[in-house]
Amino acid sequence: MKTIGEIKEEFSAAREADWNAICQMYETDLRSGVQKLVQQYRKKLDALEKEKLRMEQMMQFEHKYEHLGYLCGIDEVGRGPLAGPVVACAVILPKDHPILYLNDSKKLTAHKREELYDVIMREAVAVGLGMASPARIDEINILQATYEAMRQAVSKLAVMPQLLLNDAVTIPGIEIPQVPIIKGDAKSASIAAASIVAKVTRDRLMVEYDKTMPEYGFASNKGYGSAEHIAALQKYGPTPIHRASFITHFV
Repeated sequence: MKTIGEIKEEFSAAREADWNAICQMYETDLRSGVQKLVQQYRKKLDALEKEKLRMEQMMQFEHKYEHLGYLCGIDEVGRGPLAGPVVACAVILPKDHPILYLNDSKKLTAHKREELYDVIMREAVAVGLGMASPARIDEINILQATYEAMRQAVSKLAVMPQLLLNDAVTIPGIEIPQVPIIKGDAKSASIAAASIVAKVTRDRLMVEYDKTMPEYGFASNKGYGSAEHIAALQKYGPTPIHRASFITHFV
């Protein structure tokens, strides 16, 4: 008879697809430690089923338009910060992608975003990134700079999509048909994927800026107007990555 430790090892080494079979194998083992493990993995299986149903719901727009061909989700991050670029991302997911846990990047932990970033980059048909610098934001305003970054992201895709699924906006100057979806990053898997890649890309950039400009706390505030950031701005003045048009109230 296997020890409880060995059974625990068996569960943790198994793939999710095998959990049910292992639970069935040990459900007649009356040792409390084994029963606890079986219950634990039954709960995990329930949570997994719920997540699959949620992701199926997140694919509603993808299923609605999949007959058109490649669908591309688009989102941006960094419209509100006082410093750093605005980053846009365009993602084309495969029709029957295996990715779970996609959601609005703001609803995910930094660790989960990093995890999903790797999965998206591995599984996606194509990923395109676009950026508008602080100087460009000052020059043409944040909305126009966001549109520019989005157009850039689409132009960098290795595969041309037949339809764009956008988070709330219609991007001017693009000939590909577009479907704007309010709160799209919480309703469409493709937009959620774009939101995650954009967020991780921008956050990593701000962490790099923090190494050369540590006074402003960019690694933690990512350029948003935290009390610490504003205090540093008033003490040290603006950096080359600050948006002059955003900081007139503070300096």
